[in-house]
Amino acid sequence: MILQALNDYYLRKQASPDPKDRLPAFGLVEKEIPFILEIDTNGRLHNITDTREIQGKKKIAQRFLVTQPVKRTAGVAANLLWDTAEYVLGIDTKGKPERAAEQHAAFRKRLKDLPAKAKANRSLQVTEQFLDTIDMAALQAHTSWAEIMETNPVLSIRVVGDVELVCQHPDLLTAREPAGDIDPETGLCLVTGEEGPIERLHPSIKGVWGAQSSGANIVSFNAEAFNSYGKEQGANAPLSSAIAFSYTTAINHLLDRNSRQRVQVGDTSTVFWADKEHQLENLVPDLFGEAPKDDPDRGTEALKALYEATRTGKFAIGAEDDLFHVLGLAPNAARISIRFWETATAKEIAARIEQHFADLNIVRKPHEPEHMSLFRLLSGIAAQGKADNIPPNLGGDMARAIMEGLPYPNTLLNLAVQRCRAEQEVTYYRAAAIKAYLNRTIRRKNHNASEPETEYTPMLDLTNTNSGYRLGRLFATLEKTQQDASPGLNATIRDRYYGAASSTPAAVFSTLLRLKNHHVAKLHAGQAVNRERLFGEIMDGLNEIPSHLPLPDQARFALGYYHQRQAFFTKTDKPTTEQPQ
Repeated sequence: MILQALNDYYLRKQASPDPKDRLPAFGLVEKEIPFILEIDTNGRLHNITDTREIQGKKKIAQRFLVTQPVKRTAGVAANLLWDTAEYVLGIDTKGKPERAAEQHAAFRKRLKDLPAKAKANRSLQVTEQFLDTIDMAALQAHTSWAEIMETNPVLSIRVVGDVELVCQHPDLLTAREPAGDIDPETGLCLVTGEEGPIERLHPSIKGVWGAQSSGANIVSFNAEAFNSYGKEQGANAPLSSAIAFSYTTAINHLLDRNSRQRVQVGDTSTVFWADKEHQLENLVPDLFGEAPKDDPDRGTEALKALYEATRTGKFAIGAEDDLFHVLGLAPNAARISIRFWETATAKEIAARIEQHFADLNIVRKPHEPEHMSLFRLLSGIAAQGKADNIPPNLGGDMARAIMEGLPYPNTLLNLAVQRCRAEQEVTYYRAAAIKAYLNRTIRRKNHNASEPETEYTPMLDLTNTNSGYRLGRLFATLEKTQQDASPGLNATIRDRYYGAASSTPAAVFSTLLRLKNHHVAKLHAGQAVNRERLFGEIMDGLNEIPSHLPLPDQARFALGYYHQRQAFFTKTDKPTTEQPQ
């Protein structure tokens, strides 16, 4: 199903009327080539062109359409008229002169094995003349030579006066390598259902964060334990060469660093696409990714567009019943793990995403963002607010929960509550994560509950009688009373008692309630009356203070604390919300 959807996406992009939007034809790829060897018509070196441009802090090489790279393992295998400096020039950059010579010989053999029509190409003949008499002195005199020796970059060749590289000449682009010693096995292609030769080794997939830089595979069989019924390698999952090329080309395009159809959270690289061009393809990266610095409101605008689409049932591009695909990938040595896969209509996916943001919606300070990216949410509940401290699987589990409409992972609640206790602070991101987790859990339980539990609202809920939530409100009110009674305190009861109050409340609340009387006595008459009224309203639903709060109630404690703190600084007519004096 995944490979079929990727093949369909490749065919869709191939049929695009915009040439810039099309994916390469069968057997071709776009490859970054940092250096071009410019040779004259006599086969002598004319110049070495550096194609790189500075983008941000990196030098990015220009991309060229070239023949598909060979599948390399530990052996020697050369690409056609483009490759690393060791292959093209036979130079030794790693202290292994014999291997460099073997690589260069393989590069030359690829040219020797070309069909007669390709060998008649004049630029190819000039290239072979250059390779026959490589002028090392001329190469070493060039300013780029030191960097070439140090980095062993990818090189290609162009004849002076030509616009395209030698490998881009039409009769060379379409040249195919002669059949090797192993006859391809025939079988029924799993995608097309047609009988024919089966691809033995599938092209590498690059761009999955944490995977090997040389690429990894989804379909791979490199040991007998993985084989079935005597089949070897690709014959265990039979695909034709064209399908193997199309699905890997499609996924490499989606995973490209310039792709607008991927989101990276934790170790999971998530890509998404529709059967037809669709507005969601543009909205999803803005909804889950970080807004660029030059357009900080992009996420908020995308959220408004999503709400409008789900409200009206109409998308700016595409229809609500178009199929939308989401694929989560994670590194696994030389292979790629499928973390999750979901296919649904655009309407269903949009509704699930909208529900995610509705679950996160919570009262906030004016300077805090309305739109909360997935990266920002998970960073906000990680230790020290650093992305490096996000648990490895949490990003993928969250993306799956959102796209499939599942409960959030337990790790989300555990992490948010732990950080609140460890740092004695309930932040916007932690409170939003807690509210979202609790509401999803409540919603799931309510399906079969005789007495449904009420979901938590974005703002303070005066009717909620849960003991954890009420104790959180009580703790916030005690802290605010202390601050009003003694302005300018460097530390409050939160700094000393939050952890114990949220987990073993009976052990500390008796002490805090005794201190409360001392603090209330310092308030002016009107403020003291309002505060005592608020204490009474909160404790009215508390028959007793429990000795221990389980984790879900510790989460409710944090949410009640956060809601009550926000209510103190929110203008309202209710007596439970006061402005700072």
